[in-house]
Amino acid sequence: QVQFVESGGGLVQAGDSLTLSCTASGRAFIDFNMGWFRQAQGEEREFVAAISRGGANTDITDPVKGRFTISRDNAKDTVYLELSNLKPEDAAVYYCAALTGRYSFTYTRAYEYTYWGQGTRVTVSS
Repeated sequence: QVQFVESGGGLVQAGDSLTLSCTASGRAFIDFNMGWFRQAQGEEREFVAAISRGGANTDITDPVKGRFTISRDNAKDTVYLELSNLKPEDAAVYYCAALTGRYSFTYTRAYEYTYWGQGTRVTVSS
């Protein structure tokens, strides 16, 4: 059974940094293109970042570009999302997502993803 488990969320102050992790089990991690999405209270789930299977390609949504970084360590079956200079509007539940897909690519649409973690909450106080 394929599973993805996020960790690293918490309560921080505006301007702080946080690193989220998502660790896979049940299948070779290199098979998966990975993404991070977030959902704030009362809002739609939105794309944050994506990384291709080998890690050569990344995509970051404009509102967080320059503040968030996505990376992966295939030897550790883990994808990371580094969040820096956090703002109150970054507060949300962050989800990692995975898909195999035909291509090694950065997928940005939630419906394209097959597997989802349970989410980790990030709260930012001003």
